[in-house]
Amino acid sequence: MNLPNQITVSRIFMIPIFLVIMVVPWNWGDVRFLGTDMPLAHLVGAIIFIIASTTDWIDGYYARKYNLVTNLGKFLDPLADKLLVSAALIVLVEQDLAASWLVIIIISREFAVTGLRLILAGEGEVVAANMLGKIKTWAQIVAISALLLHNAPFESFSIPFADFALWVAVFFTIWSGWDYFYLNRQVFKNSK
Repeated sequence: MNLPNQITVSRIFMIPIFLVIMVVPWNWGDVRFLGTDMPLAHLVGAIIFIIASTTDWIDGYYARKYNLVTNLGKFLDPLADKLLVSAALIVLVEQDLAASWLVIIIISREFAVTGLRLILAGEGEVVAANMLGKIKTWAQIVAISALLLHNAPFESFSIPFADFALWVAVFFTIWSGWDYFYLNRQVFKNSK
């Protein structure tokens, strides 16, 4: 397994650590971060999420720079993104930090695109994420990070940045999902 794929796998292994920090009822108290009060466990969870999300850029950079792009990497990278984002979004709903219906839209798109990827893989085609899919992923990461950080530092200025970022993420989620299905519509042409 090459270095980019090892980095991707490390991102997958960070997900249970993130979940334990966010879901187990730790009594670490509260902390003030960038003018916003929040549970210390949420700050630690946000840092783990941000580090795990950053590995998405790192593994892609090394894969392209050193010509280490593999089918395994094309499969694992979007899977790791979907697992990390889905886990974080579900935690945000549980913590009452995100609206469940917005999270359902995002996760539903991820299931639909994964299903399409499986159909395409069955025909021998492994499709890497396109630019719109990458924008969608980063919009989701920014929104989730802002929500995990309780809208810091914008909360002290009464600017709902985290909520706005989630709406932007939903917009790009829907757009990129439509684009993905439109670009691969030929797979359904012979279906009845």
